[in-house]
Amino acid sequence: MADQQGNGMSRREFASRLGVTAAVVAAGGHFLPSTAMGATRIQGANDKLVLASIGVRGQGNALKRGFAKIKGVEIKTLADVDLNLEAERVNDKALADVPTFKPAFVQDFRRVLDDKDVDGVIIATPNHWHALMTIMALQAGKHVYVEKPSSYTVWEGRQEIEATRKYGKIVQVGTMNRSRPAVRQAMQFLKDGGIGKVYMARGLCFKPRPPIGKYPDGPLAAGAKYSLTVGGRPEPTWDAAYLSKVDYDLWLGPAAKTPFNVNHFHYNWHWHFAYGNGDTGNQGPHQFDIARWGLGKQEHPVKISSVGGYFGPESSQDTPNVQTSFFEYADGTILEFATRGESTNDEGGVKIGNLFYGSEGWMWVDGDGRKWQSYKGRSKDEKGPGSDAPPPDSGSDPLVLTSIETPHYQNFVDAIRANDPKKLTCDVVEGHLSSALPHLANISYRVGRQLQFDGKSETFVNDKDADKLLTREYRKGWEIKPLSRTE
Repeated sequence: MADQQGNGMSRREFASRLGVTAAVVAAGGHFLPSTAMGATRIQGANDKLVLASIGVRGQGNALKRGFAKIKGVEIKTLADVDLNLEAERVNDKALADVPTFKPAFVQDFRRVLDDKDVDGVIIATPNHWHALMTIMALQAGKHVYVEKPSSYTVWEGRQEIEATRKYGKIVQVGTMNRSRPAVRQAMQFLKDGGIGKVYMARGLCFKPRPPIGKYPDGPLAAGAKYSLTVGGRPEPTWDAAYLSKVDYDLWLGPAAKTPFNVNHFHYNWHWHFAYGNGDTGNQGPHQFDIARWGLGKQEHPVKISSVGGYFGPESSQDTPNVQTSFFEYADGTILEFATRGESTNDEGGVKIGNLFYGSEGWMWVDGDGRKWQSYKGRSKDEKGPGSDAPPPDSGSDPLVLTSIETPHYQNFVDAIRANDPKKLTCDVVEGHLSSALPHLANISYRVGRQLQFDGKSETFVNDKDADKLLTREYRKGWEIKPLSRTE
């Protein structure tokens, strides 16, 4: 690692800031610098909205590009622990025609929180950072767009809700299907009784994932070849020279202090419970959100059961790549969810998407959020209403969810300009309820039994072992102080 951080800070200064910020988080934000506490500008309909994008490698890069193209929005700063990304992300050819895109780049995201000119932040970091970074941003007076899942654990999601209420800012969760016209149309069709009384929803995450293999701890040897998946597209060699520009300690944040391992770093963190939630908690939240939305449930389920395992070649992955989960709500309504990372058939013509079953028919919604189709009748499927005409030149791909996100970005911007969280299509409460579903499934999978859940207290019924997995152990200095629950 370099002696200087990419933002020009010495290690001593960095350590000092770490201690101060950690104290702020633990204290609930009461001792933030005055510049941070004053970082709220009243937004008018014609004001420029200044944002910073935190985490800009994969999805974060797509988010950065999407927001940069919105009229009246300026991306002032990019923040990422990996300085190797700086040149390409700052000089983005895809944004060459956007004259306002001239961002600075910092390694420590806390510099963004200290910037009084920044109105809001876009968070696209590994999952284990989502809630802590959201709360820190709220304490600093920033609006937040946070990627799904909105939290890493159920408890964190509740803390995000309380922090949002306490600091009074706008928080949008990145389940962009909430803003996609075709999906909204399909949900209204269900609400209007299009297939009768809906008694079951089934979410599908049939997304084959190549194995990631196993690697020893430590940097790769200079010049060694590496790809995220066995036989996949080559990545830069994450050797000592590369890592000299990476603040891996900051990347770990609230997670336990562990040696660097290439399989626990960029993207493959998804497949390790220390940082991610497997594909059930990665691709899954999009379909969980639609399933819960279609069922009309603004509550947690009362019973959860999840089984599965990892069925691929030898790998460091400790999350399941095949997982089947069942949820029952208090009125008996059922939500099923299937994750399959291996070869599989489709269901109803859908591999990533949702199926709904009602007293008068059934319906599918595709994973790209562009098409839906209903069917009527018990003995013979008769085609009912649907929307199978995607927008022209849409580049539709059911495995890629970045192809029509602009309405969701615009919704976040519009809510900020109106200073009205009710305008949001996926606020922090919706995000929490949908993110909690994969978290609950993973807990059932990890303890190996069916669980009963008390949604009011957000604890399991007589199961202390399962309760432990509702939160995590935080590395010293990166704790989240509990906030009192309000209704």
